[in-house]
Amino acid sequence: MNEKEIKQHFPILDQQVNGNQLVYLDSAATSQKPTAVIEAIDDYYRRYNSNVHRGVHTLGTLATDGYEGARDKVRAFIGAKQREEIVFTRGTTTALNLVASSYARDNLTAGDEIVITPMEHHSNIIPWQQVARLTGATLKYIPLQPDGTIDLADVEETITDKTKIVSVMQVSNVLGTINPVKEIGEIAHRAGAIMVVDGAQSTPHMKVDVQELNCDFFAFSAHKMCGPTGIGVLYGKKELLEKMEPIEFGGEMIDFVGLQESTWKELPWKFEGGTPIIAGAIGLGAAIDFLEQIGRDEIEKHETELADYAMEKLAEVEGITIYGPHHPKKRAGLVTFNVSDVHPHDVATVLDSQGIAVRAGHHCAQPLMKWLDVTATARASFYLYNTKEDVDALVAGLVKTKEYFGDVF
Repeated sequence: MNEKEIKQHFPILDQQVNGNQLVYLDSAATSQKPTAVIEAIDDYYRRYNSNVHRGVHTLGTLATDGYEGARDKVRAFIGAKQREEIVFTRGTTTALNLVASSYARDNLTAGDEIVITPMEHHSNIIPWQQVARLTGATLKYIPLQPDGTIDLADVEETITDKTKIVSVMQVSNVLGTINPVKEIGEIAHRAGAIMVVDGAQSTPHMKVDVQELNCDFFAFSAHKMCGPTGIGVLYGKKELLEKMEPIEFGGEMIDFVGLQESTWKELPWKFEGGTPIIAGAIGLGAAIDFLEQIGRDEIEKHETELADYAMEKLAEVEGITIYGPHHPKKRAGLVTFNVSDVHPHDVATVLDSQGIAVRAGHHCAQPLMKWLDVTATARASFYLYNTKEDVDALVAGLVKTKEYFGDVF
């Protein structure tokens, strides 16, 4: 894998920011888009923009083929059995809310348990809080080890015969922790619970096979994997999706509408009310083609090497605290850190003045920030287009940041 050649596929990276070459280290928030994806979306709008499914004219047929073709690509990309198990949503958040609002509210009652972890993104906490509030179910948390990993013994202790739903992120967007979701799912299933996986931070960076994981639901977003914003995917086992009711009603998702009653289309369309995200799906399909051409094993290997290199170099800078597991097999391609006596927002601002883009804040993970005993952190996240030179620029930028604030104070 030649990351320098790959970088040439991303036009946004070829620019100066604040007088310096852009170093983009914020892919966990959103990835950049290759020319192939940009051109696929542009081609749709220029050449065959049309609504899907109902039109019999040529443009409508081309649009439908592009939209439904993207569904087939997603099915293959994550190893689902059937295309009916792939539901297009607005993103991971919408997908998780769909499970919470449709499946959970209809299947949970007072005394039931929902089990998650303190490291979850807000989009995998708040929906379950709302379900607990509305149903009387109890929300429980699997404790974390000191390095931010999960011990399966704690999972066994937390999940009981009252547990109905377990929902865990496969990769932490803060700690980089790779969670053993397959093993957690096995424990959940033995207890009679379903397993929900937030794959927002895993799907872009490693090979995912939902059948191997044997999860019941799996959610992810296109914009973190070289695709456009505004579209994501909910995978669900067909037998579960068939029993669930839609939560959005209107055009596209109906079979028959009478004056007093209506019936729904079959899967997956009963969950895709309204004009769907056509250009987004086509862009997602192009992103999948791009990633498959490079190879997800190669991408994962490259990012692991970058993260290891970054941790090694950052450890040489006095006053930097790195969060999360240090073992390369336990973490993904991001490094979250703080610089002593400097607020993360100030760190990010000074880095930005040098053309280096990192994320600073609570990363939509305030319970985890409380567990870490910090208000915020800085995060550098890597993707297939990043290089060791980018890491070197980050380290040099942090040295300058320390020097700057040393002079100030």
